[in-house]
Amino acid sequence: MNVSIFPVTGIGEVQPGDDLPALLVEALRPLSPGDGDVLVVTQKVVSKAEGAIATAASEADYRAVVEREAAAVLRRRGPMVITVTKHGFVCANAGVDRSNVPQGQVVLLPTNPDRSAHSIRLRVEREFGIAIAVIVTDTFGRAWRQGLVDVAIGVSGMLPILDLRGTPDMNGRLLEVTEVAIADELAAAAELVVGKASGIPAALIKGVNYPRGDGRATDLIRPPATDLFR
Repeated sequence: MNVSIFPVTGIGEVQPGDDLPALLVEALRPLSPGDGDVLVVTQKVVSKAEGAIATAASEADYRAVVEREAAAVLRRRGPMVITVTKHGFVCANAGVDRSNVPQGQVVLLPTNPDRSAHSIRLRVEREFGIAIAVIVTDTFGRAWRQGLVDVAIGVSGMLPILDLRGTPDMNGRLLEVTEVAIADELAAAAELVVGKASGIPAALIKGVNYPRGDGRATDLIRPPATDLFR
């Protein structure tokens, strides 16, 4: 399998009310998207286009927005809070982001990232006459490891988990617990060509095999009963 990742350039600064699917379609034309490709789009441009922006002129305002956006607060340490968002994601500060926005503003998570991914997918598929998958990403920390990585917070056109349970390994032993978070893997891979400082908000991945279907990013959330960190 030969996987290639291409930055989607030429989108420019996205403003509230912009037709993001249309912008992505035009930016994708030079890349000739094909059947089975995966389009990865960063949360920031999705949120901006959907108007998921709040005013936070001070640190107190920012903390108030975080508390408002959080469904629950799991941990506090100084200014940092680990929250459960209204979507069910566990992340820092309810996903409220102060980077790459004008002073006094913050960007919130999209109301329904799966629906956002679905809208983008339908537009791209209609324009190019292909079947693709779309992933909306955000940057999260990880419980067991240092550093940040992009993960899937919205998906459309694919199952976010590749279930290998019941399949044999190289020695013929049946796998019992292996479930690969393939949507997160693709989100992290796309991060290699996109980024906050580069101004490139999307990537097109070609040559990857993934389980197609009507999945949701919320399928990746570990149930509280099996989450040892809650």
